[in-house]
Amino acid sequence: MVDTHAHLAACEGEEAVLVEEARGAGVERILTVGLEEESNREAIAAAEEHEPVWAAVGRHPNSAAGFDAAAAEDIRRLAAHPRVRAIGETGLDYYRDHSSREDQRRAFAAQAEIALDTGLALVIHVRDPEGSSEAVDEVFATLDARAANGTVVLHCFSAPARVADAAQRGWFCSFAGNLTYPKAAELREAAARVPEDLLLVETDSPYLAPQPMRGRPNRPANVVATAEVLAGVRGITLPELERTVAANAVRAFAW
Repeated sequence: MVDTHAHLAACEGEEAVLVEEARGAGVERILTVGLEEESNREAIAAAEEHEPVWAAVGRHPNSAAGFDAAAAEDIRRLAAHPRVRAIGETGLDYYRDHSSREDQRRAFAAQAEIALDTGLALVIHVRDPEGSSEAVDEVFATLDARAANGTVVLHCFSAPARVADAAQRGWFCSFAGNLTYPKAAELREAAARVPEDLLLVETDSPYLAPQPMRGRPNRPANVVATAEVLAGVRGITLPELERTVAANAVRAFAW
């Protein structure tokens, strides 16, 4: 099993304990994701320290305020580190207003360019207010224009109406603990339709703990609980799903 999106530095407990706990649950790889300059460096440090851990570096849309050429160059320099396997998470978040839309767009466009230039996967965060698809529509349009030839991972996939569009473009769809929530029937239906070779699973630790652990901080080991639901939705066994997502993660992140 793999956890293709976690934030180890934000999780409760020591990183070494989290990694060993995940290993004990059968999790062989963890992608820990930076959100801005400090956590980017924490992600790389964790990847240097722990063999199963790899890093993604970028600027989250909620941290995009003031993004400029110097910020882009910093990400580009960090992307050269051999333990960095992805750029992001980046994208657009119109649910929260921590950063202006123009700052978000500028950060997103720059990181898409870096991902293409470096050949690394581009990890996408997108969130709309209830009843809107403005951010999702804009993210798809931006990716079509700027990352059509790159590897795209739609992290914490939450746009079930666009699952066919994502598949047509060859973008990976990664499912997190919200897949397991009782009210997530539409998301589970979408997860059943993702082509086998574009399917990924994650925790987004310490957020979105799966239903059995809901209300507590999430941890990489909990990816197995989400994977069990995902396997059931797709009518396959957990070992079958594990083999599929492990192989897909190799193609996405070349780790």
